[in-house]
Amino acid sequence: MSTAHIVLAHPEPRSYSGHLARTAQVAFEARGWQVTRSDLYAMGFDPVEGPAHFPGRKHAQRFEAAAEQRHAFETGRLAAAVRDEIDRLQAADLVMLQYPLWWYAGPAILKGWFDRVLAYGAVYTSQERFESGRFRGRRALVSVVGGGETESFVLGGRNGDVRQSLWPVQFSLHYVGFRVLEPLVVLGVGGWSPDEEDPAESERLARHAEAVTAAVQRIESRPAVDFNSQKDWTSTGAPLPGREDPGPFVYRPGADPRRLS
Repeated sequence: MSTAHIVLAHPEPRSYSGHLARTAQVAFEARGWQVTRSDLYAMGFDPVEGPAHFPGRKHAQRFEAAAEQRHAFETGRLAAAVRDEIDRLQAADLVMLQYPLWWYAGPAILKGWFDRVLAYGAVYTSQERFESGRFRGRRALVSVVGGGETESFVLGGRNGDVRQSLWPVQFSLHYVGFRVLEPLVVLGVGGWSPDEEDPAESERLARHAEAVTAAVQRIESRPAVDFNSQKDWTSTGAPLPGREDPGPFVYRPGADPRRLS
């Protein structure tokens, strides 16, 4: 049986993001998948990495997150909330992140989830990253909800290319070995809630939910984001000649990032 782990980062359960996370869970379960879920706000997940999370520190006088993370992992002292999240990631065949775009990034609690859960030693090392990462052979899917007009989320537009906003999250997942699938992007939502009685908005939510369900049903054939990897770099990480990766920061005629599915 395949397992999906859904990480939701939104403080309002009745939000658009919350609705789409529940939609994805139902769609995975309908296919016979086992689903685990981390609702970071409901869990009270502490996003602030710091000395308080590390009893029995390796260096008492100076805090260095990576060193303390590895020491805590090797001595069995990682915080329980972090250990639990790592266990869920390790058990999952696919990880889905669902969150809103706030100031062109995810909520701070999601960034803190990355800071703490992708712990050095426990999740990656200098020898275990990218195609050699701990999560190689597993997939990750980023699903975001954003306000602003859809047409404005392009390179040079008022809200910029949405792929640039997603790059830090997606590249971090790639860094620890995930095969990152093309994202699900819902734009133009604003502050609307599924609870509001607006027929037009309700129809749009239903359409977006159907697209999420369809993406889950076709998850095996969903294309992956194309990232450079170890074979494309020198020993210092510079791109080899001819291997420069334009990614989302260079204009490519005909590219349209505003895709839902």
